[in-house]
Amino acid sequence: MAAMSTRDAIVAIATAPGRGAVGIVRVSGEDLKGLVRALFAARAESAASEFPLRPRHAHYLPFLDAAGEVIDHGLALYFPGPHSYTGEDVLELQGHGGPVVLKLLLDRLMALGEQVQREQPAFRMRLARPGEFTERAFLNDKLDLAQAEAVADLIDASTAQAARLASRSMEGVFSREIHALVEQLIDLRMLVEATLDFPEEEIDFLKASNALGRLAGIAAQLEKVLAQAKQGRLLRDGLKVVLVGEPNVGKSSLLNALAGEDVAIVTPIAGTTRDRIAQAIQIEGVPITVVDTAGLRETQDEVERLGIARTWAEVDKADVVLHLQDAREAARTHQTANLSAELLDKLPPGVPRLVVMNKRDLIEGAVPASSDDEIWLSAKRGEGMADLRARLLAIAGWQPAGESGFIARERHLMALRAAREHLGLARDHAEQDAEHLELFAEELRLAQQALSEITGEFTPDDLLGVIFSRFCIGK
Repeated sequence: MAAMSTRDAIVAIATAPGRGAVGIVRVSGEDLKGLVRALFAARAESAASEFPLRPRHAHYLPFLDAAGEVIDHGLALYFPGPHSYTGEDVLELQGHGGPVVLKLLLDRLMALGEQVQREQPAFRMRLARPGEFTERAFLNDKLDLAQAEAVADLIDASTAQAARLASRSMEGVFSREIHALVEQLIDLRMLVEATLDFPEEEIDFLKASNALGRLAGIAAQLEKVLAQAKQGRLLRDGLKVVLVGEPNVGKSSLLNALAGEDVAIVTPIAGTTRDRIAQAIQIEGVPITVVDTAGLRETQDEVERLGIARTWAEVDKADVVLHLQDAREAARTHQTANLSAELLDKLPPGVPRLVVMNKRDLIEGAVPASSDDEIWLSAKRGEGMADLRARLLAIAGWQPAGESGFIARERHLMALRAAREHLGLARDHAEQDAEHLELFAEELRLAQQALSEITGEFTPDDLLGVIFSRFCIGK
């Protein structure tokens, strides 16, 4: 971000490309009074008014070109800074949503910007970069970084649940959790620094201040926030579910049952699926991508071997692995298939996995009950599918509307995990080398810095550029 660029007034079409009932052109800058007077000069003269627009009121009037001809009729709203979205003066022109009309308004504003600059050399106006309006809101302390990211997440939300959680984050729910943790760390750091400043006082600081107890409380609260953030990230990005198992155990049938349509070829011939098949679905509004893969077995078929290699590549990127087995074999032997041990060794650590006993409709006698780790179903008949969907929702962190939660991103999880690691190191230093409080204090400082990166206090400029460049233009 160039330092001078934040002093320029910026303008952009704020509504999505294409035709629509309403279109918005938005301007933000440190002082837009000259631009507003130039745009509505005729109105100011006819009303004998010093300024043509009343702040924070909608005015229905014509938008004129340089020759005085009407471009459109619409609403004009003026928000003087700092009481605006960006913290600067903001002008919004709301007219009809035709792309030609909006382009004419944009060109008119750019031309007026050049006119105002001739009269006021310090004034400059240019087209806004993607996300620059929200970036200015962040730089002017109208939003912290987590709230600013939630604006984009709300716009991009693919489900109602994701939209609700993004709205909560935008309101500051996530940020308040982070600020509470930071405040507790600051209090503990103050005690440590005071002790370091007065080394002549022979006081066992760790015991006198219950430092380890305070640290344990902070760590416990951090774990709660991290757990919520993990679920928020899944609800934002969706859940990737990978189906694995030996050939002909019903992976393609299960994909079709989850999708509600025939998206994969199903035959009795083992090895029908040679490559990955991905299908996007929703369960109670939670976005889920189900990936069918090639059956895992020893084979000399080069094409099938390539498919199996791609299966393991998909497993490495999975949020949940469904290990399908033939329920008849499991019921007969009273144990899972031999492939389980191999799968357990190759699965990425920490990835949730479910054993799915398919073809339960072919079992004679009583069918075992499903559990948290093992689902008995028939993909062909749909029996037991409700249990599977409920278990996937539980892993995704789905909750009925109205319960707590917030949206989160992978960078938030990385920062929270870094803070957790530093708190663990601080505890180790305190327990193993209580006399060297400098190491304890340094780990607390690093934990605070990691948390502050979430809300933007210690975020480098290059990261800000990446974050805001992914916003849409006009926001």
